[in-house]
Amino acid sequence: MSDNTDTDATPDPDREASDAGEEEASTNGAKQNPDEPASDPSADEPSDPSEDRWGEGETSETTLGSDVQVDGESELDGDEENLLGGLEIESTADIEVPDRLVDQVIGQDHARDVIKKAAKQRRHVMMIGSPGTGKSMLAKAMSQLLPREELQDVLVYHNPDDGNEPKVRTVPGGKGEQIVEAHKEEARKRNQMRTFLMWIIIAIVIGYALILVQQVLLGILAAGVIYLAFRYGSRGSDAMIPNLLVNNANQKTAPFEDATGAHAGALLGDVRHDPFQSGGMETPSHDRVEPGAIHQANKGVLFVDEINTLDIRSQQKLMTAIQEGEFSITGQSERSSGAMVQTEPVPCDFIMIAAGNLDAMENMHPALRSRIKGYGYEVYMDDTIEDDPEMRRKYARFIAQEVENDGRLPHFTEEAVQELILEARRRAGRKGHLSLKFRDLGGLVRVAGDIARAEDRDRTERADVLQAKRRSRSIEQQLADNYIERRKDYELTVNQGDVVGRVNGLAVMGEDSGIVLPVMAEVSPSQGPGQVIATGQLKEMAEEAVQNVSAIIKKFSDEDISEKDVHIQFVQAGEGGVDGDSASITVATAVISAIENVPIKQNLAMTGSLSVRGDVLPVGGVTHKIEAAAKSGLDTVIIPEANTQDVMIEDEYEDMIEIIPVSHISEVLEVALAGEAEKDSLVDRLKSITGKALDHEVGRQGGSPSPQ
Repeated sequence: MSDNTDTDATPDPDREASDAGEEEASTNGAKQNPDEPASDPSADEPSDPSEDRWGEGETSETTLGSDVQVDGESELDGDEENLLGGLEIESTADIEVPDRLVDQVIGQDHARDVIKKAAKQRRHVMMIGSPGTGKSMLAKAMSQLLPREELQDVLVYHNPDDGNEPKVRTVPGGKGEQIVEAHKEEARKRNQMRTFLMWIIIAIVIGYALILVQQVLLGILAAGVIYLAFRYGSRGSDAMIPNLLVNNANQKTAPFEDATGAHAGALLGDVRHDPFQSGGMETPSHDRVEPGAIHQANKGVLFVDEINTLDIRSQQKLMTAIQEGEFSITGQSERSSGAMVQTEPVPCDFIMIAAGNLDAMENMHPALRSRIKGYGYEVYMDDTIEDDPEMRRKYARFIAQEVENDGRLPHFTEEAVQELILEARRRAGRKGHLSLKFRDLGGLVRVAGDIARAEDRDRTERADVLQAKRRSRSIEQQLADNYIERRKDYELTVNQGDVVGRVNGLAVMGEDSGIVLPVMAEVSPSQGPGQVIATGQLKEMAEEAVQNVSAIIKKFSDEDISEKDVHIQFVQAGEGGVDGDSASITVATAVISAIENVPIKQNLAMTGSLSVRGDVLPVGGVTHKIEAAAKSGLDTVIIPEANTQDVMIEDEYEDMIEIIPVSHISEVLEVALAGEAEKDSLVDRLKSITGKALDHEVGRQGGSPSPQ
């Protein structure tokens, strides 16, 4: 960095204050050994006994907040298999919330361990995962773990040699305000003396004009000239006051700057445009300098979510700032007068926390990613975590944290907490797991709390949570429900009888809503070589699934389809089209029914992927698909056998729908096709072709698998 010296020629007490600040900075610097671990801001807390074992990848469960503390006499009962993991409480008011953010993060043990290591060693981190899994919270937690005594204030001074290259000076945090105030006080004293002298001269000139010369107009003009001359001269004195660019006087922890979606000026700093660039009316260039997030984050954390949304130039300059630890500020607009100004390098020694979804890595500058990876860590954030008593206790603490952080919500009763844990299981989409998308769960907590607060109750109850689940439906859920109702109004949903070539398929809209998507198939003579024609705005993966199905059809069918066209229609697929391969067994069943002229039962729906050998493979969203089938009046659903452990439908639908798991296309046809003689003949033929016999009656046990 260039020599950062004060260009003010006036030696006064403000100078002495700044020099004392610099001495204090050097003293603080001597106290902090860079090879020693960074100090923890929580000085009252006991030291972590696992600090020395970080190199071996071990963690301390205590500092990671795994223990759930309970106030009062509430304890853990012996039964840890209940929904609260053995926690005995009357409400979430009995649960103690940790002070540090790093201890409040739940379920991301690997990411928390990395953040603690990165804070200790000052390493960069990139966190990739689904929204709402705790990336920004972990970034804020890191700022609390960094030492505060290293913070610096940054001052920008006028450069008398070159006004377009302001000088930069750093002082210990909190000293910048003292220096600026000292300069302002000195400038104020000089201006008072100038003003006093100006009025004396004006009085003498006017008196001379009135008494001796007796020219009033001439006296007034002379007084005006003197006034302007003094005012113009005082601007030079004001220009000597430095610009406090970065002020950490009231910063209790290391800085945390969220630069998500920031434009170049907000990220890298900027110089304001000055329309008055001459005639003595211009603003001094150092007063027009504005800091960027990278400068505000000096000695702290710079967090950029959706890192791929930054333009390439900003990413390149960000990479330079990371590498050099300092970055000059210049005008970001080429047509602005600020583009002529460029400061000396400004410190920006920050820790970079980049975050995003999986697609964030596609448009991210490879060199920037290399910088982060080469000098830090890459972390993938989990979407779910194994459901065990300890995690259920942490979920109860999460609800207590949300209530305390909001400050306006009534605490939740034990039954309300249990209902929220059940919802976390359901949203996980996996048997034996809990969802880690806490932003969505936090929204449900707030809606339930608002309902209880609106009724002026001091506790949020289970009924409030159930009502909140209905009120907080996503847009996709609301659209799906409206879609189902409209189909009922126009009688487009067929849920009884037998039809050739028509199957009720199941699909998901968004992440948490299901719809019934009928698929129709028709076989007709071809004008040329036979082909498979699919309509319904199919996307790439869906088109490939249809091609795989055509291979199965050729294998299983007795008919020669080389001279026939197979038409497949996804009825009313909507503007979004069809993506994924979960409709594979639906398409295969519809086409085989059309070719063999065997009807399909319309009281059932199905979902499942299909291999080219006829095996039924697992798909996503089975719970929401099953509930959509129940809402549409269907009474049977065929799902992949591998998905049975993922079924967690609401209690109200359990008696409405029968769930039949299958593992092969022959089992699907056994259940779905009507007409015993035709069906038996077709299934026998499939047995001889595939060699896969059905050793047992398929799925007629009734009832749905237990979500527990």
